[in-house]
Amino acid sequence: MGYDRTIRVHADFTRTVAAARQALAAQGFGVLTEIDMAATLKTKIGRDMEDYLVLGACNPQLAGKALDADPAIGLLLPCNVVVRAEGAQTVVQALDPTTMVTLTSLEAMAPIADEATRRMDSMLAQLSEELEG
Repeated sequence: MGYDRTIRVHADFTRTVAAARQALAAQGFGVLTEIDMAATLKTKIGRDMEDYLVLGACNPQLAGKALDADPAIGLLLPCNVVVRAEGAQTVVQALDPTTMVTLTSLEAMAPIADEATRRMDSMLAQLSEELEG
């Protein structure tokens, strides 16, 4: 089972992160958390790696509906978006929101996941167009 929605762009990491933030905002997502995995692993275990940033994105309206359907869904919130360097490309990955339906088996989660999927796909399409177009 795939659990991600992924694009690869020929843009540098810093530009892609900025564009991802703007594209998320355009779809009603705010970034609640940010984890710089490269810096964290370097500091904690001395491991070098390419740039790798986890953005914890949240759309409050969708999160509220999801929590109404299942209070435990907070375990899967916020929607993580990863921006990472991969050689000459930058990869942007979003957790596939339909994972919420698969993991919970709650039909009430389906329309919420569908809307979140539409918004994430629009965000990725906007990024691809802006950075590759």
